[in-house]
Amino acid sequence: MTAFKEGDPTTLNRLYGRSQGKPLRAGQQELIDKLLPQIAVPAEGPVTAERLFGHDRPLHFEIGFGGGEHLAYRADLLPDHGFIGAEPFVNGVAQALVHVRDGRLANVRLHWGDALEVLARIPDGSLSMLYLLHPDPWPKAKHAKRRMMNDGPVRLFAAKLKPGGEFRFGTDHAVYLRHALMVMQRHDDLFEWQVKGRESWENRPSGWCETRYEHKARTVYGHEVWYFRYRRR
Repeated sequence: MTAFKEGDPTTLNRLYGRSQGKPLRAGQQELIDKLLPQIAVPAEGPVTAERLFGHDRPLHFEIGFGGGEHLAYRADLLPDHGFIGAEPFVNGVAQALVHVRDGRLANVRLHWGDALEVLARIPDGSLSMLYLLHPDPWPKAKHAKRRMMNDGPVRLFAAKLKPGGEFRFGTDHAVYLRHALMVMQRHDDLFEWQVKGRESWENRPSGWCETRYEHKARTVYGHEVWYFRYRRR
């Protein structure tokens, strides 16, 4: 019955899909038990750069970071910026913790769970960049309300980004692509598409690394991959 409720991820108030795949190895479980509590986003209260990192700095947020490759790449590239990543899949969190440990990334904070719950606690106008890369497409029409690219989440993204801030979205799923473009077109008063022709969405922009998921989508499944950049008006 839940699948047929009206709404979107901001109103359904639940996560869908698996939270764990293969059992964690001993080393991964140790990272979950010991490292994650040290860099976890606080469970309550406002989520600010000062609270997470001790002082003000540009703040980035990645929704569903998968194995954490992109998050770690960006954090290493911009060590003076602060990065928040949220992921409900524990195996992905464990892999991201490996990147944090091995890269000695002091500018990363992680949340194992619902990204929107954390995003709602970030003060409006605080984010410099927000990333949504290869989200679950939920291809069946009856599940479209579960897609992160929907009116409620997009309005939340706009609220949390500062004017001139950037929202990056990527997908390899044609159905999701069309849906996302329709949603973003409805909110062109909030976001300006940074586009200069086909090369803008067919070629990965500078500073946007290829993740394992994207590589597999392209090389194993033969999918096209599309890249989108939007500026907060």
